[in-house]
Amino acid sequence: MAKSDFTLAFNEITEAHHLPREVVVEALKQALVSAFRRDSGVSSAQRVEAEVDPTTNRYRVLLEKEVVDDSTEGLSDKTEITLSEARLIVPEAEVGDVIMAPQETNTKTFGRIAAQTAKQVILQKIREAERSTLYEEYKGREGELIVGQVQSINNQTVTVMLNGRAEATLPAKEQIRNERFKQGDKIRLYVMEVRESTRGPQIIVSRAHRNMLRRLFEFEVPEIYHGQVEIKNIAREPGQRSKVAVAALQPGIDPVGACVGQRGIRIQTIVKELNDERIDVIEWNADPSIFIAKALSPAHTNSQYVYLEEDIDQGNTATVIVGDDQLSLAIGREGQNARLAAKLTGWRIDIKSVSEAAFDAQARLAEPPLEKLAAENPDLIAEVARILEKKRAERTVMPEEYQTLSRFVHMAETRLLDHRITELAERRKRIERAKAELPRRIFQMQLEELELEDDILKAIKTRSILNVGDLMARLQAEESVLLTILEAAKVKDGAAEALNAIKDAIESLVPNYLNTPEPPPDPEVEVAAAAEADAVPALERAASLAAPADEALDEEAPPAFLDVEAPSAPRPALPVLPPVPSKPRRPQPAAPEPAATILEPELEEESKKDRKGKGKPAKPAAARDLIYDEERGETVRLRKHKRRGGRDWEDYEE
Repeated sequence: MAKSDFTLAFNEITEAHHLPREVVVEALKQALVSAFRRDSGVSSAQRVEAEVDPTTNRYRVLLEKEVVDDSTEGLSDKTEITLSEARLIVPEAEVGDVIMAPQETNTKTFGRIAAQTAKQVILQKIREAERSTLYEEYKGREGELIVGQVQSINNQTVTVMLNGRAEATLPAKEQIRNERFKQGDKIRLYVMEVRESTRGPQIIVSRAHRNMLRRLFEFEVPEIYHGQVEIKNIAREPGQRSKVAVAALQPGIDPVGACVGQRGIRIQTIVKELNDERIDVIEWNADPSIFIAKALSPAHTNSQYVYLEEDIDQGNTATVIVGDDQLSLAIGREGQNARLAAKLTGWRIDIKSVSEAAFDAQARLAEPPLEKLAAENPDLIAEVARILEKKRAERTVMPEEYQTLSRFVHMAETRLLDHRITELAERRKRIERAKAELPRRIFQMQLEELELEDDILKAIKTRSILNVGDLMARLQAEESVLLTILEAAKVKDGAAEALNAIKDAIESLVPNYLNTPEPPPDPEVEVAAAAEADAVPALERAASLAAPADEALDEEAPPAFLDVEAPSAPRPALPVLPPVPSKPRRPQPAAPEPAATILEPELEEESKKDRKGKGKPAKPAAARDLIYDEERGETVRLRKHKRRGGRDWEDYEE
């Protein structure tokens, strides 16, 4: 092949497959090595290399050879080279060295099989390099918008061609509802994920992802692209409706007006791209009341009638009072508007009309904390009663009368909110007091260690119950609230049975956990602690040494809960044990204590599985001894085995 032909072919490969020159050169080297091995029959253990210079159309094959003396007879041309020839290549070569020596090669003399092997190697290397290049290219474009052309539609999954080089998959769940495509349509897509596979990069794209809406705003609104306006959050139901919260980062810019554009041209472009999806652009506000009121648009809501409270388990909740004529707009079709507003703001939103809230407040006037409201405002209460009577009779209520109802509702909701906040503070105090009575080690136990059913475990895992210590504190402080949580979760065996299962699991697991001695302290930690103590002033060190050491947890803890079948008996308090010190103390000189033996009583209750009606009654468990082995530095359990001559202690069981 002439030099120009070789260069043209080389450049054609690099341009057609969008590959760097180095990748194609490496493929040619591998092809030469494979063809040479195939043609010459060189051992696979012998090293073979190739060098290719596409600019000069020159190549050569280097073969690993051993340097031998010039007088050696029977020289093997493929494995040996004389010292004089070797020094022409490597001047410092000596007899016995192994060097890479050029081997005379003529590709025109290669056989058909060797040539076919070289061709396959080149094609394979080029395909691998092309797949790797595509993967790296699109992996770096995750989270971006791309334009593709619809290639095929199979089983609601759309295959899209990207730049004629890569295929992307648009799954059915990532499509906009009621959107239909035809072969050849050009569409914008959001790159969700790029996976590497043996058949090339697997590119997953979406049109339903909320970040696609973010990228469209960045593309259409220059103020967002340049950082003058920021998108705070997006709530989207693809193909139906979306809410976008925006805030201005530069004074003098209207964030909503910048997104809508002159005569709505910017927002209309985005709406058409998303198959006429309705988009509400809302100005973000740091005040949650104002932000929630705006998020409920197109309903007109006054932030004065947004009442915010925090719940220990449910999180932030906002009660919003709207006019009777705005209730349907605030809720939206099938609750869509309220649902999107909750997603956008991060608050649980409870929407009431003025009339509904007034009826509720009137019904609770005799209960605390509204019992004093009638005495303090008799004229207002009488007027409210008259207006509500007209409402019951379905007579027309005037706008000024609605204002009276709004004033009454605001007074009632404010008092109710203050009362709930006070109750929440009391609940927190009770829970904190219960936590203070529990040893710190209990809060290191995970809820999964109780081995409860999945539905029970899922129900009790709230934002305030994260471990066994939190669960025990809630049981002691407010068992009724925990029962309400289980009832709301609708556990399959019932809330009462689930609560009993929790108590039994704690009673069986926690005492053994508490009575397990701590492992012996690390000597290095002891030395470090002693060195740290030496740095303390003499008086402080003497005071710390005079403090009594923590008592060993060598007694069996009382059961945390009594039998649920005897409710009349008083329930003892949860075990109060000294907390484990966070830092190792200096060792106190004391005589070694003998190993304490604790004999567990035989279990008379049914197994946990039997309590749920899924198994047979469990046999009484054999008595076992727990002892602390000083040599091993841990608690071990002695197992009993029945033998003909009686029951003897057998080996250890950790």
